[in-house]
Amino acid sequence: MRPRIGFLGTGWIGRHRMDAMVATGAIEPAAFADPSPECAAQARACAPGAVQVDGLDALLALGLDGIAIATPSAMHAEQSIRALDAGVAVFCQKPLGRTAAEVDAVLAAARRADRLLGVDLSYRHTAGMQAIADLARSGALGDVFAVDLLFHNAYGPDKPWFYDPVQSGGGCVIDLGVHLVDLALWTLGFPAVAGVTASLRAQGRPLGAEQVEDYATAAFRAGTADVRLACSWRVHAGTDAEIAAVFYGTQGGAALRNVGGSFYDFVAERFTGTSKTVLACPPDAWGGRAAAAWAEQLARSPQFDPEAAHFARSAEVLDRIYGR
Repeated sequence: MRPRIGFLGTGWIGRHRMDAMVATGAIEPAAFADPSPECAAQARACAPGAVQVDGLDALLALGLDGIAIATPSAMHAEQSIRALDAGVAVFCQKPLGRTAAEVDAVLAAARRADRLLGVDLSYRHTAGMQAIADLARSGALGDVFAVDLLFHNAYGPDKPWFYDPVQSGGGCVIDLGVHLVDLALWTLGFPAVAGVTASLRAQGRPLGAEQVEDYATAAFRAGTADVRLACSWRVHAGTDAEIAAVFYGTQGGAALRNVGGSFYDFVAERFTGTSKTVLACPPDAWGGRAAAAWAEQLARSPQFDPEAAHFARSAEVLDRIYGR
């Protein structure tokens, strides 16, 4: 019998992840909740057999096997914990929590319930990053000693809660940088992190009280590798987006970069001296793969996956970037 899944929040991302899960054939989309009539109508079109209910309590009352959470960041940890305490597996949008303490609390709930916990760290699932991670972990790049991470978004979020530090937990670092920090740590095998420094700015000036950063740089040591991060909203970059994760090793290098300012199209290359070899290029329908992988894993086993403990590692680095 297929796991019955509920969807809390069916905006663009929530519906896209619903589509990805349904397409696997591994789960049954049983119910959804969203206060927006437009979002609800679009969710109904994605999953005609799913019932619409009013919020998390109503979803949990259905005795579901899993729930996909795509709500504002301030709600993620509390909603995840409530679902897990009810014995329901969780797939949550990033960030899992606004702070490392919130992430730790969700992980504790998942362990208590012995239920699967997933987070939509979707860039891991690009074909390019899969290839780069394989090279780094196999030793083909030698000792990876430096990583450069970049994510500039020319637009920035369009919802007010993103700009409230209480609701969002931060600005461009927790919105965009979380993906990049996770990519670096995941590729390197989650080594210990030390020496975190950062500079956070809002509208070009050092960050003030009650503000969230729209430009940030940070640096830290991950194992023996020096990692540099830069990310922003609405920077004058001359393109829609600049996204890159570049890994330098003693025997070679590799990079994932977006193509032509795209948020979705990436090319991955391996470097040996002055030569390049293409590892992956568009098209690559990667956006829903994290959701699909969680759905398929849930169908195999609803039990807690110890790999989820690594979600705390990125959250700890972000806390130190924010000086928490």
